[in-house]
Amino acid sequence: MIRIEHIAMYAKNLEKVRAFFMQYFGATSDEGYHNPKTDFRSYFLSFDQGARLEIMNKPRLDDSEKAPARCGYSHVAFSLGSTAAVDALTERLRADGYEVVSGPRTTGDGYYESCLIGIEGNQIEITV
Repeated sequence: MIRIEHIAMYAKNLEKVRAFFMQYFGATSDEGYHNPKTDFRSYFLSFDQGARLEIMNKPRLDDSEKAPARCGYSHVAFSLGSTAAVDALTERLRADGYEVVSGPRTTGDGYYESCLIGIEGNQIEITV
């Protein structure tokens, strides 16, 4: 059986990104890892089901502009279980100042979703 074990992303402010995913998506976090030789730091965030998210930081990160339509990984999607949960979290994030790019809506391929620009300019999709 093949499954995605985790996805990783670099973050400028590791603690702030960790708090974002814990606050809005119910993530739980390990105690973190620190390599004193390289000053690399990371946390693994776990959710109720599915793959984990590793958030990482190291000195001298390049933080180029994140164009929405670019090659490479585009976004991470979280399934919330219901349209009501998608609506509620979308409004909560909007009220807290995050940019909602689209939705909530049903897409042409049948997904009920919202897309937003989350912490540090990263696109996040929330769906049923």
